[in-house]
Parts: sequence; C-alpha cells; structure tokens
Amino acid sequence: MRYPGMGDPNRRRKTIRFLVILLIIGVSVGVTSSTIQGFLGQDNPLGPVCVNDRNTPYKMSVTLELYVDGNKADIPANIGIGSNTVESFNFLGVSVGGDELLDSDCQRTMYTLTNDGTIYVEWEEEYPFEIGHFLWMWDFPMKDMDESKSRMLVDGKESDRFINALLKDGSVYKGIFYTEEFDIAKETDFLPPDL
Repeated sequence: MRYPGMGDPNRRRKTIRFLVILLIIGVSVGVTSSTIQGFLGQDNPLGPVCVNDRNTPYKMSVTLELYVDGNKADIPANIGIGSNTVESFNFLGVSVGGDELLDSDCQRTMYTLTNDGTIYVEWEEEYPFEIGHFLWMWDFPMKDMDESKSRMLVDGKESDRFINALLKDGSVYKGIFYTEEFDIAKETDFLPPDL
C-alpha cells in the first residue's frame, strides 16, 4: 500500500523530515511546559511540593472518620509522605511526570502519620484547605461514590458544603459515602426497633 507523499523519493524525504521536525517541536513543547508548571507550582500548597525544608508556621490537625457503604474505612498512615505522592514513568530513557523533590523523605502539606484518622496540615501562610483536598491527595475514589446519598459531618453537624467543607483546627470530620452500586434498602431491617 502506498501512502500519500511516499511514492516519490524526494517527497518521501520531505515528509519524513517534516515528521521528525514536528516530533522535535512536540517533545520540546511538552518538556518546557512541564518544567514551567513545576516551577510555578512550588507556591501551590496542593501541588507536589515538600514542606520538609520550608518554614511552615500555619499548622493544624483534624480528625477524619470515614464510612463507605456503612462500614468504617481505615485511613492509612503516611498519606502525603514519600515517593508514592507523584507517579513517574520512563519515556525513551527519560523520566517523565515525576519530581525528584518527592523522594521517600518528602512530606506534603496534608499528611497522616498514623492510621487513627488524624490529618496534619501545614503551610507557609493561612490557606483555605478543604477536606476534599485531603481526599484528592489520598486518591480517594470519589468518582465511584454516589454524591446524592453521601454526606459530610463537621463536629456532628451536617455540612452543606460536603467535601468542600473548610478544615478547622481540632474539628472532627465524619465522611459517610455510598458507592453507586450500594442499595440502602437491602441494609434496612423492617422489624420494629424494639425487637
């Protein structure tokens, strides 16, 4: 099968040269864009930045209890700590997508140390952190949850902001999530309450 531009040797050279130049331009734009975004993202507390060697006077801790389909879910230790925070891959012998700053000692702005649900937050200045920011850093599968049934309690009161509820030092957050496949009716007992 003959492809357009490949029959005549002169046209073939021009087509191949054009494709090589286009590839070089595309790769250089991608690398430049990633470098600029990484540089500009150093002042974004939700980006892939380490707070280990920064002065972070703004600190707080909150507690999160998480229930999925009626079952208490564990919040693992070391969320936001270490190289598991940003994925990288190898493309033609070049590491792409990762950040060498995020090594095993890297601590992000929101992190856990133990599996008791305590979330620690620290940054250079006051910032409107939300409980959803932590769920995003943790890679909590929100896309699998039914937001119409799910809710967020802040200090025992339901928040109308759901996962956009602002973090407040010392507060207790209780996230009640239901997956899209979960049927609440199957979990309901229709017997009288005193039996």
